[in-house]
Amino acid sequence: MSERNFEIYIDGMDCAACAAAIEKNLKGLTGIIFANINFAAGKADIKYENSIISAEDIINIINNLGYQAVTASLQLAIADMNCASCAVEIEKKLSSTFGIINTNINLVNNMVTISYIPESISSSDIKKIIINTGYTPEEIAPEKEIESFEKKYYNRLKKRFLISLLFTLPILVISMGMMDIPYKNWILLILSLPVIIAGSRFYTGAYKAFRNRSANMNTLIAVGTGSAFIYSLIATAYPELFVSVGRKPQVYYEVATVIITLILVGRMLEARARGKVSSAIRRLMELQPKTARVVRNGNEVSIPVDDLKVSNVIVVRPGEKIPVDGEIIEGSSTVDESMITGESIPVEKKSGDLVIGATINKTGSFKYRTTKIGRDTVLQQIISLVKEAQASKAPIQHLTDKISGYFVPGVLVIAILTFIIWYDLAPDAIRLSYALISFVSVLIIACPCALGLATPTAIMVGTGTGAENGILIKSGESLETAYKINTVIFDKTGTITKGEPEVTDIISNIDKKELLFYTASAERVSEHPLAMAVIKKAESEDISLSMPKEFRAQPGYGIIAQINDKEVLIGNQKLMEDSNIEIKEIIDRANCLYDEGKTVIFIAINNNFEGVIAIADTIKPDSKSAIEDLEAMGLEVIMLTGDNNKVAEYIARQVRIERVIAEVLPEDKVNLVKKIQDEGRIVAMVGDGINDAPALAQADIGIALGTGTDVAMESADITLMRGNLSSVVSAIKLSKKTIRIIRQNLFFAFIYNVLSIPIAAGVFYPLFGILLSPVIAALAMALSSLSVVSNSLRLRRIGL
Repeated sequence: MSERNFEIYIDGMDCAACAAAIEKNLKGLTGIIFANINFAAGKADIKYENSIISAEDIINIINNLGYQAVTASLQLAIADMNCASCAVEIEKKLSSTFGIINTNINLVNNMVTISYIPESISSSDIKKIIINTGYTPEEIAPEKEIESFEKKYYNRLKKRFLISLLFTLPILVISMGMMDIPYKNWILLILSLPVIIAGSRFYTGAYKAFRNRSANMNTLIAVGTGSAFIYSLIATAYPELFVSVGRKPQVYYEVATVIITLILVGRMLEARARGKVSSAIRRLMELQPKTARVVRNGNEVSIPVDDLKVSNVIVVRPGEKIPVDGEIIEGSSTVDESMITGESIPVEKKSGDLVIGATINKTGSFKYRTTKIGRDTVLQQIISLVKEAQASKAPIQHLTDKISGYFVPGVLVIAILTFIIWYDLAPDAIRLSYALISFVSVLIIACPCALGLATPTAIMVGTGTGAENGILIKSGESLETAYKINTVIFDKTGTITKGEPEVTDIISNIDKKELLFYTASAERVSEHPLAMAVIKKAESEDISLSMPKEFRAQPGYGIIAQINDKEVLIGNQKLMEDSNIEIKEIIDRANCLYDEGKTVIFIAINNNFEGVIAIADTIKPDSKSAIEDLEAMGLEVIMLTGDNNKVAEYIARQVRIERVIAEVLPEDKVNLVKKIQDEGRIVAMVGDGINDAPALAQADIGIALGTGTDVAMESADITLMRGNLSSVVSAIKLSKKTIRIIRQNLFFAFIYNVLSIPIAAGVFYPLFGILLSPVIAALAMALSSLSVVSNSLRLRRIGL
């Protein structure tokens, strides 16, 4: 039993009944031991069983009840957090601290994001915990500061590396020289000291870890290089100790200094590569322009984007970026939205259309009124989502975290055993030398860094690449689950189809444009969705419409209007029959259109039947090919719709979906998803993210098609900024490729350590005479981490 308790303030708890409702809900939860809601103080006192329910779960429950648990977030950069063992150690300390709700550690960019309860613990207390654990936290928030921190960290490593290299090169030349020079060992000692100072962060890090009774990558480096240096120092200062026992006083300054130099260059290159891994957010930040041209008192004034307010009127000229989200009030243009949606074809915009901040105006000028600013814009929501995803952990990472916790102590044990065995079994002339070399090699070649970087680097690159292509993935867990799905359920309307009626067929006894003219003119004053489809078709044909002189709606039948002194009847078959208009000639063709799930409207002019117009919700251009791609990947595809069976079967035949579930009420979609999950299927539900929100939440992976609205982002695990189904294929491919990269990284990291540690220990020496140099071990260790990061960066080049 691990009982914990915390106090938290709750906003929106305005009455005693509210407090009672919260208390009742909390007490009904498994794992809650005690819950007392103090209405007067506006806070809750809660005791819970941590192995059953977490503080984060409790806070989410309070928020879902319609209240707001007051929490805070702290982002810290920890430059000396160099390996997975460090990260596990920090996370363990923070997670066990009262008042801390959640800790996300990103080893790739050395960032720690902490959610905490301000009433229980302060930000300064959190920093003290990290300092006492042996690390140096630096509080930063904006992405610009994060970028500055990364640059400073890289430059600091570069400076240390150059100092180390400057003194290591002469040490190598002297050590490898065949001729003895006076005071050779003392010269090597003096030259080594600046290198040891350049690598002092390894020794201070190891000391802090030791003080906290733990071990990390710094421990391995410090013990390895420190052993070689101290042994050499004793041999230099007190050579008589070795001479008295019949040994030549050998020194290993080149081992200690070359190892430090190689590790520093490895860390420097790794830092630069990590910067590329985490560059997606910076590229998104750079999309937003810095200024906007605002209309004030009839004049255009340029102001910073940060000073914009809702309802400001902004002027955008050709070639300029749109500063923030808004609605066009004057003018028209085409807008390149590829940086947000990933769609390369510019979108036509006119008065009343919405525009997204950071997109590029291409052809015309227009004015628009701002509707969203700051954090509410689509771009900022995307950035927030990507940040959360990159800070999250995939379930597969928990295994490596657990292994990393035991890795360093295990390596220390192996290194000590290696030293003892070599010292006991090797010939007297080489026993100390070979024992020391093997001891240092084992310590240096072991690399928990590669293990620690294997998962987060791939997740960061994968989610960043997705965001740049209009695929917003909520978390590492979503990414991993998407890899496992074997069934994709599509909602029909607005997902497979365009979601709006469209004229599909015109059968006319007169010129088609003439029929469209009379029909669309009569429908101008109608509010029916089918009327809008006819008017849109007429506009696409550049037909100038007239305003009807008379208009009468016949509920359930259609309309009667006067257009250019002609009486126009538009409606269903019943309207024609009641008006004694002969339509026998068209009935068979109309029935065929009905069978295709289309709505058929009949048109008569001056009591003469002149034709029919068929209207339907048509499929999106890429729906068929996308569904074929999904089936080629071995996934079962199911279509879900509230339409009747006839319409559903017709759409399914067009896109070649075999399994169709029709006439489903919105509230029943959740149960159908559950039913398919009960068949043992791992389900992705694809919908618009608003009407299908419950079903999206129930599915193993909810995929929302749309423009990235708040509701879509909240309800779905993956939000697709484009409205086509090819994005679904891209999202699943991205997931599969990311998980494949993670597995490759983990395989390389595990195999590297499984093979390299025995080689470094000298296991193959009796058979092949192979004994690994500590210098080669240091180079291999540096390359192992770099290879993991480089392998993850391959995700930036995949085609989506």
